[in-house]
Amino acid sequence: MPEGVIVKALSGYYYVKPLCDGLIVSEETSVQCRARGIFKKKGISPLVGDRVIYGLTENGEGMVDQILPRDSELIRPPVANVKLAVLLFSLREPDMNLNLLDKFLVHIEHSGLDTLIVLTKQDLAAGDDEATATVKALYEEIGYEVLVTSSLTGAGSEEVHRRLAGGISVFAGQSGVGKSTLLNRIVPGLLLETGEISLRLGRGRHTTRHVELMDIGGGGFVADTPGFSQLDFLELGVEELSTCFREFAPYAEACKFRGCSHLHEPGCKVVEALEQGEIAPSRYEHYKLFFNEMKDKKRRY
Repeated sequence: MPEGVIVKALSGYYYVKPLCDGLIVSEETSVQCRARGIFKKKGISPLVGDRVIYGLTENGEGMVDQILPRDSELIRPPVANVKLAVLLFSLREPDMNLNLLDKFLVHIEHSGLDTLIVLTKQDLAAGDDEATATVKALYEEIGYEVLVTSSLTGAGSEEVHRRLAGGISVFAGQSGVGKSTLLNRIVPGLLLETGEISLRLGRGRHTTRHVELMDIGGGGFVADTPGFSQLDFLELGVEELSTCFREFAPYAEACKFRGCSHLHEPGCKVVEALEQGEIAPSRYEHYKLFFNEMKDKKRRY
């Protein structure tokens, strides 16, 4: 039976493109499939990005018979086998939101994916290059890859395109930062719907309606996903939070107490590193905020 990848899920149908030698055959037309009832009985739902075994039915459609083991799985957005998370945050309109960026990074670290941070709308922040450079340097020093782009001028688009080749990536970030605009720049003729920015609310209208893998050439596929204005930590344990701040790792191992929360314990090497300027104050402040948010949620549930 043929093997394929789900490239779109919509209204109970799964659209599957065939695989050949482990690569999606982008030239082939996708097969509209239903999923066997056994998945529902087992509490399993096929996801966009899943590698599946499927069979063709008499009416020219198909049936998903088996979901192959996943390399990764995201809950929000619901995508499987993603290798790279592309986090897009604008420098202006809406203004840079480091709190939300760090929250996204926590979720991506917990998911075990590689991360590419893309700072968009460079043209709108042209008069504040120093602030842009400071944000870029902050996250590069932690170990993240950061690219600065402008969909208006095209700056940085080619670098992003090259980085996405050869695998499935997921685009995520604050609403209205230009995800669809950047994809339209990368893939001429894609013509994704883009949304206006509400200056009063400081966020854009959600313009993406469902998760779908888009062929961007070079063996790369992107899952363009609905924008997020907030995230919660329901799938993450509070004891796991500090491991999602990668710059804490070299210091946390030397803390005096095992299971140190890095908040108030004596002999905490993370706090010591903060005081010595080895950890950015903004990152530590966000860690404390997230820790308290998670503790509050745990008390409520």
